[in-house]
Amino acid sequence: MAFLLNKTTIASHFRSHSQKGEDLLSLSRRQYHIEPGPREKALLAEDAALRPFKSYKQSVKKLKKVGDILTIVVVAGCCYEIYVKAAMREAARKQ
Repeated sequence: MAFLLNKTTIASHFRSHSQKGEDLLSLSRRQYHIEPGPREKALLAEDAALRPFKSYKQSVKKLKKVGDILTIVVVAGCCYEIYVKAAMREAARKQ
């Protein structure tokens, strides 16, 4: 019977701590939600001088695709070489 009482007190203890944790978490979230000031807005505004450099995303995607294709080709070549060596070894063993 005492064990059951301990379980309920432990459960209520965890419940009270979880409610306190939720309050602290919601308070910390509210503190970060601040409207940016004029300096931050000026820094986040689009700059005409930087427009030529915006197209790097497409070239990065193309470069990644080329890298992926080269990786696949190299792995396929390695597998082929391993297969050829194994086949030659097997043919030499039979003779």
